[in-house]
Parts: sequence; C-alpha cells; structure tokens
Amino acid sequence: MEENEKQENKYEIVTVKKDKKSPKILVIIIGVVLVSVISSLTTYFLVSRQNVTTSQMKYEVSDVENPVVAVSQIAGPSVVGIKVDFYEQGFFGELEENSAEGSGIIYKEDGYIITNNHVIEDAAAASSAVVTVTLNDGSEYEAKIVGRDEVTDLAVIKIDAKGLTPATFGDSSKASVGELAVAIGNPLGQEFAGSVTVGYISALNRSITVDGRTLSLIQTDAAINPGNSGGALVNSKGEVIGINTVKITDTTVEGLGFSIPSNDALKIVEELMQTGKIVRPYVGIYGIDLDEYTAKRNNLVEGVYVYQVYTNSPASQAGITRGDIIVEFDGKKVTTKQELNDIKNSKSIGDKVKVKIYRGGKYEDIELVLSGDDQTFDNELTN
Repeated sequence: MEENEKQENKYEIVTVKKDKKSPKILVIIIGVVLVSVISSLTTYFLVSRQNVTTSQMKYEVSDVENPVVAVSQIAGPSVVGIKVDFYEQGFFGELEENSAEGSGIIYKEDGYIITNNHVIEDAAAASSAVVTVTLNDGSEYEAKIVGRDEVTDLAVIKIDAKGLTPATFGDSSKASVGELAVAIGNPLGQEFAGSVTVGYISALNRSITVDGRTLSLIQTDAAINPGNSGGALVNSKGEVIGINTVKITDTTVEGLGFSIPSNDALKIVEELMQTGKIVRPYVGIYGIDLDEYTAKRNNLVEGVYVYQVYTNSPASQAGITRGDIIVEFDGKKVTTKQELNDIKNSKSIGDKVKVKIYRGGKYEDIELVLSGDDQTFDNELTN
C-alpha cells in the first residue's frame, strides 16, 4: 500500500504504573522484651509512609490500526451508485414512472462498470429507460448497457468518462472462512451512498437458488441491504473478492448476505465486454428431477426425467424422446437438473457428450453434440 494512501485510525491504550518510594525506616531497639512490638510498629511505618501521586504515574501509548479505514479509502472511490428511471404500464393502461437503484464497481478507467443484471434489467426491457451512474465524488453520467447475463446475475454498463479509479480485484479462491469482509455500496439508494458495513466471510461455495437460478456464492455477515446489489465485497487488502448480489430476508435470521466470487464474475464480465452476451452449450430438453422415492413409487430409476424435447435441438437430433430418464451425462451420474447443468456448462460448444438413458426398462448409450444458444434459461430447463 502506498504511504499516501494509508490512513491510520489510532487508539490510546493507557497502562498505569506506580513508582513506590522507599521510606526511611527508624528502628529503635529497646530490648529483647519489645521485639514483637517493634516489629508491628515497623510494619505500620512501612505501609503508612508510602505515598503515590498522579504526577508519578507513567503512561504508555501504543498504536492500533483499524484496517477498515484503509480498506474504505482504497476501495470506496471505485464503488458507484446506479439508478434506472423507466416507465411501465399501469393497471388501467396508463404509463407510470418508476425507478430502481443499486450499486456498481468501476472495472476499467475508461468507464466500464460491473453491476448485477437485476439492477439494470428494467432498463433492458424498456427502450425509454435511462441509467444514471453517480461516482464517489457526486458527479453523474448517463450509462449504456454493454451486456448482461441473467443466469449469473451479472451485467456491464459503460459511461463516457476517463481517468476513473478502477477497483483492484483479488483472488476469491484464496478467501478463507473467518476472514474480514467489508461491504461497500448504496443501501436504499443514493441517500446512503458509499455506506460501509463490516463482518466476516461466513462460508464459501454456498449453493443458493434465486428466481430459478442456482449460484455458488460467498456468504458473509456484513450487512447487505436493498441497493447494495452490484456493490463490492472487499478483503483486508482492499481487493474486491465478491459482487454483492442477494441476502436472505426473514424475521428469524440476520447476517446472511451473499456475493458472487470475483474469479467467477470476471470470466463473465470479460465475455460480456467482448460479445454482450454469454453463449452456453445447449442440450434442448425440459427436465424434471426424479428422486429415489418417486422413482421407486413408479418403478423407475433416479435421474432427470425428460418431459419435453425441443425441435431440432441436440437432444432431438440424438434421438432422445419424452419419457427417457437421463442417468449419466458425459460419464458422470446425474440425479438432478442442476447436476446435469453443471456438467453441461463445463463443456464447450461442439463437444460430443455420451449420455446414458433409461428407456423401457433398459439402459441405452446415446451420443449428442452440444450446440450453442444465446438465450438464457430458467433452472427448470436443462438446455
């Protein structure tokens, strides 16, 4: 850290030490008979003649640095406010003006900003919507959407500005449970811009399903409130290790916030900057999880039950039909759509994949070729 970037918050720790005077002791020996009396008098004089005043107290001062101060000053200028103003049709067909607010992180000095897709999705749906970015210094810019991805809830927007302060991104794979975590963003909007909340990393690789999307996220007890979405989760070095995205809202719990790991986010961000969208491997079925209980009840096997096959999809071309149960995908056992999706998304477009299905009481091996599809999918769909 540069010396001129470091701000120390000092506390005084006061330790009191007392210096004892060594009083003169007058010993009068009267006789052997009075030894016991003299001993008692000597003890009295030793105690009574000690005297300590406040002028003799010594103080020790040691410096204690609060890392959150430095973290805030390093990462704070890279966090921005985002507001979307848009119109939507009311109940009686009239146009109503609405707005949504969130946060973002400066990615490049020439105006590229990372945020959540759900922060700007209203702007993507309405051509008349206006996206406004407010920088740390209060200056405002109109932004355009570069690209967005509903599956990972990430988006990139851009403002016409130069010389911005980009965030430094850390390696989220090196994050540890119990590590300091600082959330920076705009809870409830621009009125509370740049708010800093502090906590710890509570867990890693939490599997959270939101609106049909299952994400692997960092869990933190640093307060993440509405408006914090798209903001930064920062480590003790001032490095962004997560993009704040969601919290659990329940009156029975608190301190359950979640962030997209930086390593996962940056891969998506780079592709969005290049192509504006994420093209994923595509299978082309609508699947239903078939658990052990349901499978036994219907004399079937565990796996992904194929309820529908889309026309001209890789699944259709490979001969997969409705009623088949996918039990293995690319040589790996699958019992849920999520497991199948995870394997599929680890492959590349054009890859050949072996699929084992259960059909009519027998197992069959089928080979399909993954195609690409630029349409996002609901988790209920195994594309």
